[in-house]
Amino acid sequence: MTTQPLTEQPISTVVCVGTGPLAIGDVVAVARHDARVEIGDQAREAVEASRAIIDALAVDTAPHYGISTGFGALASTFIAGEQRAQLQRSLVRSHAAGSGPEVEREVIRSLMLLRISTLLTGRTGIRLATVESYVALLNAGITPIVREYGSLGCSGDLAPLAHCALALMGEGEVRDANGVAMSAADALEAEGIEPVVLAEKEGLALINGTDGMLGQLSLAIHDLRMLLTSADIAVAMSVEALLGTDAVFAADLQALRPQHGQALSASNLRAMLAGSPIVESHRPSTHTVVQDAYSLRCSPQVHGAARDTVDHAELVAGRELASAVDNPVVTVDGRVESNGNFHGAPVAYVLDFLAIVVADVASMSERRTDRMLDPARSHGLPAFLAHDAGVDSGLMIAQYTAAGIVSELKRLAVPSSVDSIPSSAMQEDHVSMGWAGARKLRTAIDGLSRVVAIEVMTASRALDLRAPLKPSAGSAAVVDLVRGEVEGPGPDRFLSPEIEAVASLVRRGAVRDAAESRLGPLN
Repeated sequence: MTTQPLTEQPISTVVCVGTGPLAIGDVVAVARHDARVEIGDQAREAVEASRAIIDALAVDTAPHYGISTGFGALASTFIAGEQRAQLQRSLVRSHAAGSGPEVEREVIRSLMLLRISTLLTGRTGIRLATVESYVALLNAGITPIVREYGSLGCSGDLAPLAHCALALMGEGEVRDANGVAMSAADALEAEGIEPVVLAEKEGLALINGTDGMLGQLSLAIHDLRMLLTSADIAVAMSVEALLGTDAVFAADLQALRPQHGQALSASNLRAMLAGSPIVESHRPSTHTVVQDAYSLRCSPQVHGAARDTVDHAELVAGRELASAVDNPVVTVDGRVESNGNFHGAPVAYVLDFLAIVVADVASMSERRTDRMLDPARSHGLPAFLAHDAGVDSGLMIAQYTAAGIVSELKRLAVPSSVDSIPSSAMQEDHVSMGWAGARKLRTAIDGLSRVVAIEVMTASRALDLRAPLKPSAGSAAVVDLVRGEVEGPGPDRFLSPEIEAVASLVRRGAVRDAAESRLGPLN
């Protein structure tokens, strides 16, 4: 899966994990910026208290699931004390069964952090020393090699988490802080970390959670916040380039439909278009178009609905970040109970919702790009924005690239969460497929960043071709940014590097930052 992470400045350099929830910003800081993880004092006490309960049950002659029994379909099989360390090793080894390409480093770090967070709630029965070793592994920059396929999203992300637990045991494959692949044993030895010998219940505690899909959801929410602002900026540039009107974005018109995200998006467009000499040049206008096309006029409605969907996803993510997902769990009053909280449905659904949003926003962006290239609809721009149409093709094939990505995004918008394949001898007879939803969402977000980049690149050239008319301050700042990477209009050039350069600007938030440098913060 070829995706490139979106990057920003780290939110913090240290994240203290306690018994309460992490924030999405904490996940980003650790996953992308290698913020150091520390354990809070209250969490240490909670972990030790719950472990005392597990230790007491371990010497009980009655069977207790995950402590003195097997797992899944073998939940009724009693395991003698001398075999339980082997039981935990066998659980982790057998579940580390992923296959396919390596998962991105930031995803693995996010799921490790979130598993640590659950362990530190004091609801899993893990030993404090085991959590400390897990934190040491993360802080050392050691990244277990996790494979693309293996999780069904129930019981949580078993295979990806098992690959991480295997590394904690000093087994399997990892990459060190420099990205060098090596055995986990060698990596732990180099960092002075002793491999963990798992005790009762610890294998389950390390692999039973929604951390992989939740980590990817957290990163996606963070990225989409920036991308949707960048998409608004692209819209404003296209409105100017196409001699469109800003009148439809007026606050009183938007207020007639009081959708929250729509108001924010329209506000961005008003800010971007304020004082635009191009817009003023046809007001009052000899421009004969009464209404702009939907891809221009209705952009706040679509982008706003996307923002509202991200808000819903963040609500679900916030609840999940406050959860202690394990099976069984140690309850607040000291019971050890089986449960179904590991089922990934809440996270899986919103991952699918976001993939739909991404496809639709990208689809609208591609339509604006196409409109700028078509002389029948661009109000005076040269065909394909070419230097010498016929000899030159201009940005014709850039639109093909955007169209190809949009077509792929539509396929990726097909939900994963409606699928279910029974497993574990029908014990796990309904699964969420949340991991699959998270994986395709990452690909979709990467695609959206490229489609928006092609629109920004196209609009920048179109605005140059509107000279001597000048664009708005915000649009001018973005054009200047793009021109720092890509030359202006002229004879045909090797186009792929230019697309990649602008896509990099979009991914790292530079397009948004350029507009905000002239306008102040946007929504």
